[in-house]
Amino acid sequence: MIPFIDLQAQRARIADKIDSAIARVLAHGQFIFGPEVKTLEGQLAAFGGAKHCIANANGTDALVLPLWAWGVGEGDAVFCPSFTFAATAEIAPWVQATPVFVDVLPDTYNMDPASLEAAIAGVKKAGKLTPKVVIAVDLFGQPADYPAISAICKREGLKLIADSAQGYGCTLGGKHPMHWADAATTSFFPAKPLGCYGDGGATLSNDDAETLLMRSIAFHGASGDDKYNCARIGMNSRLDTIQAAILIEKLAIFADEIRARNEVANRYAQMLEGLVKTPKVIEGGVSTWAQYVVEHEARDKLAAHLREAGVPTAQYYPKPLHKQTAYESFPVGAGGLKVSEDIAHRVLALPMHPYLDGQTQTKIANAIREFVTAGG
Repeated sequence: MIPFIDLQAQRARIADKIDSAIARVLAHGQFIFGPEVKTLEGQLAAFGGAKHCIANANGTDALVLPLWAWGVGEGDAVFCPSFTFAATAEIAPWVQATPVFVDVLPDTYNMDPASLEAAIAGVKKAGKLTPKVVIAVDLFGQPADYPAISAICKREGLKLIADSAQGYGCTLGGKHPMHWADAATTSFFPAKPLGCYGDGGATLSNDDAETLLMRSIAFHGASGDDKYNCARIGMNSRLDTIQAAILIEKLAIFADEIRARNEVANRYAQMLEGLVKTPKVIEGGVSTWAQYVVEHEARDKLAAHLREAGVPTAQYYPKPLHKQTAYESFPVGAGGLKVSEDIAHRVLALPMHPYLDGQTQTKIANAIREFVTAGG
């Protein structure tokens, strides 16, 4: 079976550096808040076009920190796409706010600005919730339409979070999501384009005061350096030093891996032309290609055929959030979520990583061609 994501290929490239980095942490013994954490935060902020970075325990904690710092709570509406992973929406109920689901565009799968506008108007007309925050997701690695979404947020007085759990490092017109967002977040889950060897996340910000507040919240609400004087209710969310050391080495090759991912994506586009619907990247956008997602009307049959041919696939996301049990009672934007419901039955992710060679891609493409030419 072809690897869906080949983490071992990356490890083979930098195994000696990773091993040395871990050994240094084991030697100095500062396993929590060690010097590597601060170093990584500076590097992540610089790479992501931000002034500050707070390394934390996972991508979900990274998302909730801005909501907590902004005082989002009961009676507030948090707008987010339905076609994404649950973490994007679940942090709203954590702070007693209400997620309001928005549709996505049929080509990029990212938030539809027109659907967002309709959802905001619907919430304001209903008068039960106060619009507060928009969470745009950089789905599958590519940036959302931040110029359009940011313009809506500024007009409506809303905060904007760029959920870059899958897209940290993506750009639009040469600018990172932080150029438009009030906060950006990412995940270091091992399968992400920039992943550690466990759980981890980070929150990016350009606001000095908000960064201090989020740092306090992430460390039990501690006041400054006095951990025994809690100024507020907080949480425990920090990135282990060993994971920071690993990420420093991975970040050093990340730009080259983004380049390689785009080469892989370009080969796929050429090989699969006319066979399946291939991804479209927003004009001026550079994707980190967390996943390479195609569409086919007989998605499940195609997946079964590929599995028999030794090609693994994945379905992101077979059930949009507003159709899932935990979220079906939350509001849906005016006009419904037709695109999210439609593409959920057709999308299929193929193997994708920076070390996927052309020969392997040819095998994958040939297996798809066999299915299509056979009338599948």
